[in-house]
Amino acid sequence: MPEADATTRPVPLLFVSEPIVLPGMVVPIELDDAARAAVDAAQASQSGKLLIAPRLDDRYPTYGVLASIVQVGRVPGGGAAAVVRGEKRAHIGTGATGPGAALWVSVDEVADPAITDETRSLAAEYKKLLLAMLQRREAWQIVDVVNKITDPSALADTAGYASYLSDVQKRELLETEDVAARLRWLIDWTGEHLAEVEVNDKIAEDVRAGMDKQQKEFLLRQQLAAIRKELGEGEPDGSDDYRTRVEAADLPEKVREAALREVGKLERSSEQSPEGGWIRTWLDTVLDLPWNVTTEDSTDLKAAREILDADHHGLDDVKDRIVEYLAVRARRSQRGMAVVGGRGSGAVMVLAGPPGVGKTSLGESVARALGRTFVRVALGGVRDEAEIRGHRRTYVGALPGRIVRAIGEAGSMNPVVLLDEIDKVGSDYRGDPSAALLEVLDPAQNHTFRDHYLDLDLDLSDVVFLATANVIENIPSALLDRMELVTIDGYTADDKVAIARDYLLPRQAERAALTADEVTVTDAALRKIAADYTREPGVRQFERLLAKALRKVTTKLDADPSPITIDEPDLVEYLGRPRFMPESDERTAVPGVATGLAVTGLGGDVLYIEAGSVDGEPGLKLTGQLGDVMKESAQIALSYVRAHAEQLGVDPKALDRQIHVHVPAGAVPKDGPSAGVTMVTALVSMATGRQVRGDVGMTGEVTLNGRVLPIGGVKQKLLAAQRAGLSTVFIPQRNEPDLDDVPADVLEALEVRPMTDVAEIVALALEPVAETVTAAA
Repeated sequence: MPEADATTRPVPLLFVSEPIVLPGMVVPIELDDAARAAVDAAQASQSGKLLIAPRLDDRYPTYGVLASIVQVGRVPGGGAAAVVRGEKRAHIGTGATGPGAALWVSVDEVADPAITDETRSLAAEYKKLLLAMLQRREAWQIVDVVNKITDPSALADTAGYASYLSDVQKRELLETEDVAARLRWLIDWTGEHLAEVEVNDKIAEDVRAGMDKQQKEFLLRQQLAAIRKELGEGEPDGSDDYRTRVEAADLPEKVREAALREVGKLERSSEQSPEGGWIRTWLDTVLDLPWNVTTEDSTDLKAAREILDADHHGLDDVKDRIVEYLAVRARRSQRGMAVVGGRGSGAVMVLAGPPGVGKTSLGESVARALGRTFVRVALGGVRDEAEIRGHRRTYVGALPGRIVRAIGEAGSMNPVVLLDEIDKVGSDYRGDPSAALLEVLDPAQNHTFRDHYLDLDLDLSDVVFLATANVIENIPSALLDRMELVTIDGYTADDKVAIARDYLLPRQAERAALTADEVTVTDAALRKIAADYTREPGVRQFERLLAKALRKVTTKLDADPSPITIDEPDLVEYLGRPRFMPESDERTAVPGVATGLAVTGLGGDVLYIEAGSVDGEPGLKLTGQLGDVMKESAQIALSYVRAHAEQLGVDPKALDRQIHVHVPAGAVPKDGPSAGVTMVTALVSMATGRQVRGDVGMTGEVTLNGRVLPIGGVKQKLLAAQRAGLSTVFIPQRNEPDLDDVPADVLEALEVRPMTDVAEIVALALEPVAETVTAAA
């Protein structure tokens, strides 16, 4: 019966068939409708408790365990379940009333009995037996938990987890309040089980000592193979002779040794061992790789250059680099020197430039010029380091990385591997693929590249790696340092017309099933498309427009088979109205607007910077999604104009207002230092009321003293200036050497003026006072 000081309370009752819950246990319980009602009632009650009692067939239970609800959720199969923690024994009294559909009963908590010397002695003896059994099972974490239990009653209740006790025995423990009685029973039951376990272990040890199953199976398999050989029978399906295949394969010595070690493991393992499947897959991968297979490079430098020129217009830097690579290898071969492999002998280049200039397609041309196989590896969006280095063989479904797979696909150790979109590689919790690429793309390291799956040194020094990127700044500096940078800045208008005439038009005519006799597109029409229908550094949109026009031609020829000529006036019929028109004159028709030049991920572009002033507290307001560097350029520009107002012809009072600088296309983020001179010019134009010349563009960083500092992307910016119809461009004096890289036809079309002082730029860029006044009138 319960102690006198026990408390009585109504709680919802939850019957369980299994497991038998004792105080201190934390167990999951699947919930049916009745059980769910009990859990809901407990959660709604003030105490949050419910009574868990065993479901008996012959009688109503008299004892249960008061428990709290730890968590309610679902089991993997989808059913509802709850995790409960047993806390106190309780005697079940009479029925009670409570909210919900649950069965409520009144319970009396069983108070903890006093601990006597006899109880402590029994607890110590039971703990020894329990620890001996747990140590035999090597359950060291549970041993630590049991060692920390000092309460005899809590120690006895841990038997609820014992798998060797029956449900009847656990119910007896639940219904017994006397701790000493519970401990005596547990000492007897645990002692009997421990003795049984020791006997079973001794029998198993004797069996293992007499015959090892794996050794017996191995011996029998060897005997079976010998019997089949004597009978002239072949091997059964699925048991390839890997040892023979490895010994017959053309492998490097270290690779052969590693493969033979794995073959030995395979021969010693049983058919049921999962390791056998991993070893077979690894051996198949190693044997499929072309370890000693290479293709012979072309030694005809003239033919190689002709192939590159036939496939691509311009791009002389890349073509020269490939021909130089071939020339060195041919000379080494002629002089009897080693041609392949070795530290520092690899060719690793990154082709950086805007979309549509032919970076990806150039890889195939390079492979044809070298006489090598070509493999493309797309890196855009790759976030898992294992995609580059491979997975460890211990993982399920492990595979080698993309580099090893590319070598296997190529079928030779010296292919041209194109790593496409290397600037779009990401990183997350699975690692940083760009860091894994450091070893692949370092000519000083890639002769011993080690894939995690192969775990063998792979010589990549004879592979020509070509990487493509749109934005160099997105490539980690450590990775960019290992590659040779070749910049492709886009095409001039003349280049686009030549590319369209020689490459794009024939290709699209063939796709539209048209011949040169059926359709003709004049150079004037091609130039008009390049000038007014596209404003891109590449030729992708150009090709789409040609395809659109030729589709319309095909439709017309179906009705009238007469030959068709597309000239400049016909473009509106085939392509619609021009999308781009020269707008510099219009944009700079009011004071305060200057034309700058910028570089984006899509190449060069023009940037119109507007400055205005309104009544209000003096200050500077900036809009247009400007970055921190560009905001600082605007502040520097305003400080310079205020400090040199008299020199620039500016009334200081015109600057004692709220100045607003805005860069249109506000949805596009903008940053960089090269807008400094443009901002100074726009502010002086606003303050003096003089317009900026519509045919002038400018770029350069400005200091507080008015010095014009150098910037990057001069070639791309001048190409953009030509596309926008500008005639004069101011650049920093220290960027004058960069003009050597600018095409001659661009320099002929533009007057490029290197400058050192921003005041000189302002003086030359602004319209004369008389003309401005006349225009305003």
